[in-house]
Amino acid sequence: MFAPTYPRLTGRLRIRPYRADDLDSVMSIFGRADVSRYLNWEPMDREAATALLERRLKQTRIEHEGEGLGLVVAERETDRFVGEVVLRLMSEASRQGEIGWSIHPDAQGRGYATEAAREMLRLGFEELGLHRIVAECDPRNEASIRVMEKLGMRREAHHLEAIYLKGEWVGSMVYAILASEWRAA
Repeated sequence: MFAPTYPRLTGRLRIRPYRADDLDSVMSIFGRADVSRYLNWEPMDREAATALLERRLKQTRIEHEGEGLGLVVAERETDRFVGEVVLRLMSEASRQGEIGWSIHPDAQGRGYATEAAREMLRLGFEELGLHRIVAECDPRNEASIRVMEKLGMRREAHHLEAIYLKGEWVGSMVYAILASEWRAA
C-alpha cells in the first residue's frame, strides 16, 4: 500500500486530498465546456460532479494496481482551488504509472500544471518507486503538450484517430519519462 502524507507542498501550491466541501470547486472546473473539451466526459451537472467528488474522496492512497491518487491543487497561501492532479499505478510488476492534470481556466498560464505535475512525478519516482511514468492528451491540447515537454517527458507516440469521443475521432499524444531521466534532470 502507498499512502503519502498530505498536504504536499510546492513553492506555490498545496496538493491535498479532496474534502466534502469541494463540490462547488469541482463544479466550477468540470462543469465548463472549455475544460471538458479534451476530457472523456461532457460538462458535469451537479449530480455528475457529486459522483466525481465521491470517487476522489477515496483516492488518497494506492492499494492495488489500477488505482490512483486524485488530489486538489490549491494555492499554498490561500488554499484557493485551482485544479486537480492524478497519479495512477498502471502496472505493479513493471512499475509503470500515469499522471494527469486539469487546471481551472482562471488559473491557467501561471505554471500551476507544471508545478503540480512535477510533484506527482517526484512522488511517483522517489516515493512510490516507479520506473516509468506516462501522460496522454488530445493532440489539440497544446497547453498540456507544453507541460509534458517542460517536465522533461519525451513524446513516444502520436496515435491518429485513436478514440471516438463526443461524436468525432480524436488522436492521442503519449509522453513518458523514465526514473533514470528524472534523476538525471
